[in-house]
Amino acid sequence: MRAVYADRPSPDAPLHALVVGERPDPEPGPGQVAVDVRAASLNMHDVWTLRGVGIKAEQFPMILGMDAAGTLEDGSEVVVYPVVNDPDWGGDRTLDPRRSMLTEDLQGSFAERVVVPKANVLPKPTSLSFAEAACLGTAWLTAYRMLTTRSGLHAGQTMLVQGASGGVSTALITLGVAAGLRVWVTGSSQEKRDLASKLGAHATFEPGARLPERVDGVFDSVGKATWSHSIKSLKPGGVLVTCGATTGEPDSAELTRIFFLQLRVIGSTMGTRQELADLLTLCETADLHPQVGLELPMEQAPEAFAAMIEGRTAGKIVLTR
Repeated sequence: MRAVYADRPSPDAPLHALVVGERPDPEPGPGQVAVDVRAASLNMHDVWTLRGVGIKAEQFPMILGMDAAGTLEDGSEVVVYPVVNDPDWGGDRTLDPRRSMLTEDLQGSFAERVVVPKANVLPKPTSLSFAEAACLGTAWLTAYRMLTTRSGLHAGQTMLVQGASGGVSTALITLGVAAGLRVWVTGSSQEKRDLASKLGAHATFEPGARLPERVDGVFDSVGKATWSHSIKSLKPGGVLVTCGATTGEPDSAELTRIFFLQLRVIGSTMGTRQELADLLTLCETADLHPQVGLELPMEQAPEAFAAMIEGRTAGKIVLTR
């Protein structure tokens, strides 16, 4: 089958390890199903895999892709949940110390077919296209857990999203507006700030700008470049929810401000299968649609990856077939 895969780790030049070519057809084992992939979205995790981060050298070649939407053998339309758990784990799936994700122990979704455990497929909402549905398993699920499970914010409060155009950021904007919060966003260009406004953001600002007032919560996936601004933007008792550090670790944790103002700093990673099921229902009932900024056929994967690495995003990047 045709697939997009990493043939080796390439820490300094990730695109040099990217291959579009033939891989063996996967066959489902006990408790598994095969999904005929119609669309799959890119995540930064795929770039880290190309760099060899979080994967052993002997696991290459590895088909990339954590997210997918497609069909089962009987024609059922499904969305793939990308977190694979220990079968004996009974708690929050994100806290399972033995959890893995597609492209770690199992081959990924940038292929004609992907094999996953039966529990890792959920019905696709009819209101969403395959390309839209392929955005939900990682970026949108991460944003949903950050906002609904981890932040403690509620309708009428003000939230700040650091970054305007990435997959998690665009999801947070859409979900925050739908939840009745006042949504403020920072963006590095007018084009990106305009995108945030189009998605419903109530106000947009340049990175590091002084805000009209402090906010109840900040959502940060950037790390070093925005951390100090995130902390300083919070009102006393506010919450900062972080899900990543794409620009690296902050130079200072700002501990004095954190303890004196009794701020909460909360980490968040992915989401549970039930949270994805709830998110799918929310998208259906509230008519929410992920922002797809670039949609390309899988054969043009190098172009899609280059856009992600260079920050040329306007929502999710999706590969289709």
